[in-house]
Amino acid sequence: MSSADPPNTPDAVKRSRYTYRHFQLLRQSSTATPLRAIAHIDLDAFYAQCEMVRLGTPRDTPLAVQQWDSLIAVNYAARPFGVNRMVSTAEARKLCPNIVLQHVATFREGEGGRWAYRDDSFRSVKTDKVSLDPYRAASRNILATMKDELQRWCTDTSEGQLDHLTQGITPGLEKASIDEVFIDLSPLIYSVLLRRYPELRAIAQDEKQVAELPCPPTTALQWASEDSLIDLDPLESEEDDPDWDDIVMLVAAEITRSVRNAVWEKLHYTCSAGIARNKMLAKLGSACNKPNKQTVVRNRAIQKFLGGYKFTQIRMLGGKLGDQITAFFGTEQVSELLNVSLEQLRAKLDDHTATWLYSTIRGDDRSEVNPRTQIKSMLSAKSFRPSINSIDQAEKWLHIFAADIYGRLVEDGLLENRRRPRVITLHHRVVLSRSRQTPIPGSITIDENLLFELAKTLLRQVMADGQVWPCANLSLSVSSFEDGVGKNKAIEGFLVRADQAKSLIHARPRDAGILNEQPPADKKRKIDGIKRFFNQPHADDPAASDNESSQPPLAQDLAPIIQEDIAVSPDTSDALQFTCSRCSKSIPEYDREEHDDWHFAKDLANQDRQEARDAQQQSHPPTNSRASNTRGRPGRGGRGKSEKGQMRLAFQ
Repeated sequence: MSSADPPNTPDAVKRSRYTYRHFQLLRQSSTATPLRAIAHIDLDAFYAQCEMVRLGTPRDTPLAVQQWDSLIAVNYAARPFGVNRMVSTAEARKLCPNIVLQHVATFREGEGGRWAYRDDSFRSVKTDKVSLDPYRAASRNILATMKDELQRWCTDTSEGQLDHLTQGITPGLEKASIDEVFIDLSPLIYSVLLRRYPELRAIAQDEKQVAELPCPPTTALQWASEDSLIDLDPLESEEDDPDWDDIVMLVAAEITRSVRNAVWEKLHYTCSAGIARNKMLAKLGSACNKPNKQTVVRNRAIQKFLGGYKFTQIRMLGGKLGDQITAFFGTEQVSELLNVSLEQLRAKLDDHTATWLYSTIRGDDRSEVNPRTQIKSMLSAKSFRPSINSIDQAEKWLHIFAADIYGRLVEDGLLENRRRPRVITLHHRVVLSRSRQTPIPGSITIDENLLFELAKTLLRQVMADGQVWPCANLSLSVSSFEDGVGKNKAIEGFLVRADQAKSLIHARPRDAGILNEQPPADKKRKIDGIKRFFNQPHADDPAASDNESSQPPLAQDLAPIIQEDIAVSPDTSDALQFTCSRCSKSIPEYDREEHDDWHFAKDLANQDRQEARDAQQQSHPPTNSRASNTRGRPGRGGRGKSEKGQMRLAFQ
């Protein structure tokens, strides 16, 4: 075609909005390509479904999962009667006389560390502790089924022969919670497109191409009946020919639907899904059409989709930051905030927060799907009502905690030596909370008895410190996980240099007694003080109180969670926000555990500061506040002798 040919001649080739480079980045799961496709799959009323599958309950039978006198999950058959997680069991029976109320499995005091379903658990809150083991087991089976189905797509050759362009491609899968996963479908879609559209294969190996792709040959897309499509943006039309981003979403919906069908056919669980170009949009989409449907947010529908939300419903835009933005601009609606320019946002917020907010409400999220997400700590806890009053009672519960944690360690690969914890911590609360921790010997095999013995040792350390009864809360946790030996080493792998050997000798416990040693109180206070200093949010940062970065990164090292013995349902579609009773802050339900952790760490920090002030007042009476400290150094207000070469500055 000559340069004089007009673009509307038959010889003119219509080009896509997307480039060869955009297409190639799919294989790498790059967050930079607008062709990216992420699926968020969320089990419907997960705890309730687990009990329905276990009991063989028909899908149309109303059922709720009970914990003591509260409901933690309600199936969809019971919801039309007005039954939800806010009502009591008695109210649920009045609203729906035929409802099945199944209490969660429990551990029981004095019966070792084995959980069971018990008919009298609902009236045994004093002696029982909730066990989530049945739900964890179901979650593992569901995750394995999803992986098997995705692997089938990876090896499917029905649409073309596998070659070096498609071999080794695997989608990224991130377990977000016990009942939800993110899947980065981008590399898998890349291989499917190569098989279905041979014209893409000629350029697939050239990563430097920046020219536009040819438009796809398809002029109409056939969506499945269960694919709920978000309406297009005002300036877009369904009559327009699809581009490659529409083809990508069609393939993503097909793969996601097959994964959901596999979970249903093999395990009889239904799940909903959201499909979009990033995690934020996919997460919002999965909650739109529950149960058992999937929502597709095409690129051309993003503004229409987000425009119907309050920005406070988006992750990290609730709480104080959301309140500040609402106060600054007089709205909570995304559609209205879109009219605010970046310069106007920067005039009220710091540059980083303003830029992030500006991108987020326009559907831009560059967070990656992380398949390597691993548990950082494991906690087993019990709040006592009434409080316990003897070491015998406490040790019975420690036995249960040790068994609970050991079972979860086995699930996490302890027996295969994939991972093991290095630290065990005991938390004890009377009025104030106290904790003691000790390293877990690396040379000893971890089992239930070892955890129990270490826990008893830590309990005796707490008892030696003072008043321990009545105890209102007791918990045990393990943390500081390390990877185990993945494969056999050559002989040189067991040899170390002299300097390494010295460090290992100094780090190795000499005997079992070292497990009970604690750092000197003054040294520990200084270390904790340094940690608190680096964890303080900046007073000038309007996002500091709401952003995850303002949560102390070392909170789990300072004080792992002490939580009430309540199993919060993971199905957050009914209640997106949670209001903290301590600070009145509104946060997303999925951030609740981290928020409680932050409060607990802050309480410990305040307690340490108060103890430090009390100790200082005893050693430095107010009448002599400018005197030298106990180490012989001048106090802050004192005038110690200048060293050689120094001179004093005169302050006005």
